[in-house]
Amino acid sequence: MTRARKEQVSLDETPYYHCICRCVRRAYLCGEDNSTGQNFDHRKQWLVNRITRLASVFAIDICAYAIMSNHYHLVLRVNQHQAQQWDNREVALRWMQLFKGHPLVDRYLSDIKTTQAEKDKALELIEKWRNRLFELGWFMRCLNEHIAVQANKEDNCKGRFWEGRFKSQALLDDTALLACMAYVDLNPVRAAIAETPETSDFTSIQQRIKALVGVKKAQQLQPDKILSFTGYKPHGKPSPGLPFKLFDYFNLVEWTGRCVREGKRGFIPPDVKPMFKRLNINEDDWLKVVKDFNRHFIHAAGSPLKMRAWAEKNRRKWCCTHMSLQLYAR
Repeated sequence: MTRARKEQVSLDETPYYHCICRCVRRAYLCGEDNSTGQNFDHRKQWLVNRITRLASVFAIDICAYAIMSNHYHLVLRVNQHQAQQWDNREVALRWMQLFKGHPLVDRYLSDIKTTQAEKDKALELIEKWRNRLFELGWFMRCLNEHIAVQANKEDNCKGRFWEGRFKSQALLDDTALLACMAYVDLNPVRAAIAETPETSDFTSIQQRIKALVGVKKAQQLQPDKILSFTGYKPHGKPSPGLPFKLFDYFNLVEWTGRCVREGKRGFIPPDVKPMFKRLNINEDDWLKVVKDFNRHFIHAAGSPLKMRAWAEKNRRKWCCTHMSLQLYAR
């Protein structure tokens, strides 16, 4: 049974979410359709451009992304604290970059003399906009509707472009976040579209690598629009960025990519082992989980304890903890 989005997103539990959306009938509407010979690769750039735009407006950060031919993946961090720090003017101006404003808000921003009732109504509207600017559903709505309109206009047709509302998974701890980011960044490698992360077009890891080596070519998504790696967070303090080291993540993705490919198990580089030990990841089962992350975890991912707490808070009778037990086994 379909559940309301508000019952699937709990910012008290985690700000991190994995979002997936597929084209209608899983058609290759963002790639090359082998049955018709039509190529829609340029629409991948539409998606990246729109993601960039929305990240500059919403209080939602991009951790990882991969744009495929018939679906896309986003790993997002909802930054509620940031939205609450914005003053009323900034909230209104951000909202009006995407939507039409309201006459009462325009009067309020222009310092035109208004009645107290008009001022109260303007502030009420601004507060509603503030809440929407850190709401996952509004971010995804602004992304999917925009792309659907563009594609239908190009095809001179009407109807659905996406098969339905987006799917979201709550990432309840650092291990789940790391596994999901690796899974997303390795999507083109899994699909045999690219051989290495640096040749995986329309992915966040390619953008991070390009920024690192100083490539000056046009970027699909500017690195400053992707949440940066800020290293391991001090105990008890929130991290301003991703709580891992950039080179550790690169090594982990490279090692994982080599190991999951048939006949090439590879080895764990020495500088990756501290991360496994720090996150209590079982090395043997890590590959099984990352290879099919989306199949193993449905609505949420995390340790068994975290998943049980999430299920209880979201009024779910049960949640799959079998793979969690493997992933977090010591």
